Amino acid sequence: MTGDVVRQWRAAAADDGAVLLDGFHALKHALRFGARVRIAATASRTDALVLARELAPDLAARLDALLVELPDRQLRELVPRRHPTGVAALADRADAAAVRAARRAPRTAPVVVLDNPRNLGNVGAVVRLAAGMAATGVVTTGDTDPWHPGAVRGAAGLHYATAVARLPLDGLPAAVPGPLYALDPDGEDLRTLRLPDDALLAFGSERHGISPALRARADRLVSLPMRPLVSSYNLATSVAMALYHWSRDAGRAGPGPR
Repeated sequence: MTGDVVRQWRAAAADDGAVLLDGFHALKHALRFGARVRIAATASRTDALVLARELAPDLAARLDALLVELPDRQLRELVPRRHPTGVAALADRADAAAVRAARRAPRTAPVVVLDNPRNLGNVGAVVRLAAGMAATGVVTTGDTDPWHPGAVRGAAGLHYATAVARLPLDGLPAAVPGPLYALDPDGEDLRTLRLPDDALLAFGSERHGISPALRARADRLVSLPMRPLVSSYNLATSVAMALYHWSRDAGRAGPGPR
């Protein structure tokens, strides 16, 4: 039985269409938001089902049927690092569905664009924010895969609660239409603007900001309020400030100055 589970896991993990759900909370959120989970393993079914009854009673029966137990040593061999909850799973990626969702019109919430992000933890934190704030989704440019296990771990599996995809910068306007608001220190103060529901809110890296290519495509440059001599905010903090500002006016008509 154990050998069959290990072989099934390794076969699924070798598929580029599979994504690692690292930990109980990642599996919980993936199931709640419709992920197709291929296999789920735990070092202790008893402990995992206790967590399910305490933290996700709506999923307890599904998890009872889904989870298979593996010796802790073998679970550690299958994952990059064992999550403290002793739970891991493999599920289908949802990139294509994400792009379709981001293209859907009329959009009722912004799409967050991360311009060539480098830190997987930051990408995951932004996805978690987007899911919590009911943004349409998160689109990244550059080489970093937003479905990398490190990003999925940082988002606690909430990639399935919003649209998450990677797109080339030059394909962005066609794939995800809408006015592009780029965060830049030289932009207009966010507090003087109303962000439209169909906006693309673009954020650069903490060190370099948005790229010249994205800056040239922007319909509007927007700045966050910041004390003099402070160089930058954390990426996730910047996204949170912008989405919160948008949420205060969600459902009200028209972009532009108040």
